Amino acid sequence: MQKAEKPALNLSTESIKGQAAEKMEHDLALLEAALYVAGRPLNLNELCSVLKTRSKNKVRKFAKELIKAYTSRNTALEILELKDERYVLQLKADFTPYVRKFVNRPLLSTGPLKTLSYIAYRQPVSQKRVVEVRGHHVYTHIRMLKEMGLISAERSGRSTILRTTEYFADYFGLSHDVAVMKKELKHVFEDYSKQEKSQF
Repeated sequence: MQKAEKPALNLSTESIKGQAAEKMEHDLALLEAALYVAGRPLNLNELCSVLKTRSKNKVRKFAKELIKAYTSRNTALEILELKDERYVLQLKADFTPYVRKFVNRPLLSTGPLKTLSYIAYRQPVSQKRVVEVRGHHVYTHIRMLKEMGLISAERSGRSTILRTTEYFADYFGLSHDVAVMKKELKHVFEDYSKQEKSQF
């Protein structure tokens, strides 16, 4: 009596490998899309939610793959790994001066930006001091800056102490070390001042 032949497997090894590669490409594209749309650094938990996985190792591995892919492409964009395992898709600093004029709208109008600059350069600084220097209208600025996650406010006795956040440093491409950040800001202010003078 002849043995019945085993039914052939529906999926060959090549087919399985092909599907795995497709899935990986899809996941990488999803991470890239999330970083693009967010316009800010995303942490591993946020990226895990995009891929609907609990495996931080998997997301970490994929993020590093994306970083490698962007580095090899040599384009105007880059993906960076920041402190605390956060990742950001951004324009390389070299290209910013050439395309700044095409930005649709600034993150902040002049008033809140001046308030933010003052807080960043003088931090940690009391809210009372900021109001004394900038005027009572800055209460609105401070509320807006807190809502945007650019500054934090902490009670210290009867005072409220203002500081910039990590998101502020990441967004403006500044150091997380406050002493270094202040030096960087000083250079920015000096360059801006020179540009203003040269226009008159």
